Amino acid sequence: MSTLLPFIVVGATTGSVYGLAAMGLVLSYKTSGIFNFAHGAIATVAACVFYELHVLHGWPWPIAAVATVLVVGPVLGTALERLAFVLAAASSSMKIVATVGLLISIQALAVIRYGSVTRQLAQFLPTGAVHFAGVNVGVDQLIAAGISVAALVALTTFFRVSRLGLAMHAVVDDPDLLGLTGTAPARVRRTAWAIGSSFAAVSGILLAPTFGLDALLLTLLIVQAFGAAAIGGFSSLPLTFAGGIIVGIAASVATKYVATTPALGGIPPSVPFIVLFVVLLVSPKGRLPELGGQLRRRVVERRVAPPRQRAIGLAVLAVALLLVPHVVGTRLPIYTTGLVFVVLFLSLGLLVRTSNQVSLCQLGFAAVGGAAFSHLAHSVGLPWPIALVGAGLVTIPVGALIALPAIRLSGLYLALATLGFGILLERMAYASMFLFGRKGLRPAPRPSFASGDTAYYYVVLAAVLCAFAVVIAVERGRLGQLLRAMGDSPVALAAHGTNVNVTRLLVFCISAFLAGIGGALLGPLSGTVTASSFNSFQSLILLAVLAIMAAYSPGPITAAVAASASFVVLPAYFRSPTFSTWLQVVFGASAVLAAMAETGRLGRGDLTARLAARAERRRAASPVRARARAVTS
Repeated sequence: MSTLLPFIVVGATTGSVYGLAAMGLVLSYKTSGIFNFAHGAIATVAACVFYELHVLHGWPWPIAAVATVLVVGPVLGTALERLAFVLAAASSSMKIVATVGLLISIQALAVIRYGSVTRQLAQFLPTGAVHFAGVNVGVDQLIAAGISVAALVALTTFFRVSRLGLAMHAVVDDPDLLGLTGTAPARVRRTAWAIGSSFAAVSGILLAPTFGLDALLLTLLIVQAFGAAAIGGFSSLPLTFAGGIIVGIAASVATKYVATTPALGGIPPSVPFIVLFVVLLVSPKGRLPELGGQLRRRVVERRVAPPRQRAIGLAVLAVALLLVPHVVGTRLPIYTTGLVFVVLFLSLGLLVRTSNQVSLCQLGFAAVGGAAFSHLAHSVGLPWPIALVGAGLVTIPVGALIALPAIRLSGLYLALATLGFGILLERMAYASMFLFGRKGLRPAPRPSFASGDTAYYYVVLAAVLCAFAVVIAVERGRLGQLLRAMGDSPVALAAHGTNVNVTRLLVFCISAFLAGIGGALLGPLSGTVTASSFNSFQSLILLAVLAIMAAYSPGPITAAVAASASFVVLPAYFRSPTFSTWLQVVFGASAVLAAMAETGRLGRGDLTARLAARAERRRAASPVRARARAVTS
């Protein structure tokens, strides 16, 4: 026990900060029904503001910290509450898309401002030590833990005693009824978001000296609070805080036992996501209600082009793709990569666009397919086409594994489960012998009959056309009808005698198969398939880009091609090193706008209706004004 005690102390102090961040996340979710995937980005903003004030402008750290928390919390909290109010009428998938878009934009802006290299922030808290139970405990650790515990006590008391705190329990379920009691629902939500954002800000400031000013790292550190929120059932603040401490201790203790086994080095940082995935998988369904789901939302009509127009469009697209090698010159590999990502976007579109489900681990599927192809084509020596199809088939069981939580979960919790799975796969499996090995790369040969760039382009194009055929067959067949019905109302579909679980299983398996094919096609472009090509964070960007294009495209193929063109091909025509990062900012902001547009608040028809209503009010008031002028004259 004496050897474990130092790890427990370190884990408890770090876990208390995770618990603090998780409490803010749960608080905003409880009062608005919107789960903020950008919660870690708020912590990143706070750390950046604190760095600006304390390091670059020389403010004393207490003043800089208080000023940062008072600015980031209320300002971002108010803005996010307004966004949450607009998104209340959006579908579950678009709510997720909106907050993921915020995460992408904020993270990219931080990279633009501070660069991708981690900036070190000196510890500003006292660095002395206190000897306790044979362990030297840092004063900075005690202060961080004390701040977190004080926040828990203050928030719990506020929630149970104050009128505003009690009102936060009711604002999600029935804001109109709450308004009848004399308490404004908007004020309650705004306060909750301000407090939640302030907690994230404090967490970012406390973690920055340890991990440095790294936008992506800080964002993912707060994402680890999702595991603590899962332990608290996304509702209980004390349990959420306790969950943060449990996650912190478990991760710290794990470092002791894996120190001598490098192959297990990915376990400690993966503990929060293991907890998240397991809790979501084993929790009773009633323990994880999706808040805000009872709010009414308008029916979103699917835009479908006429059959003749679709046929002509596909023919034109096919001819254009055939001519690409003859007009793009040395950029042909970029266009080949774009074709590969068309397959990936098609696989994601079956989930997001057709069946209204969210997958945040699509590049994980592609990684499995890419590694399987390398094993089959290079190590086993199978013929290239057989190895390609085999890579897709190997990925199907992984899709079926993800379908297990999909059977029990939907909306938010399915997105969290897939996010956790994707990060676990990257941290624990990528370096294993089953995928990429310790070096992080494996050979990926081209077919003997297509060793050149032009020939391989046409091989990839043939695979893309086959993927088009699969998606069209699914969309137009009975399975497509079932998927669209499941996306609209799984309960209604089950009431008609359809096995919804089997339908979910099928769509995840088909999606995983296509993503595996895409991953297998990516490696031969350079001759090697690498783990770095399948970063789990990129799955979030794929979701945002596809949601943007799907909102304004008449079909899944058009959306996939447009998404790939904007994500892969467009950056190749700009030499600016920051263009890709700025493009992520645009993708994130556009994803938010696409989600808001689904609610009808940004639609042209809605604007026309408001203008017409305003004109009608003016016409109705004009006779009254005319009589008033006559009387006064």
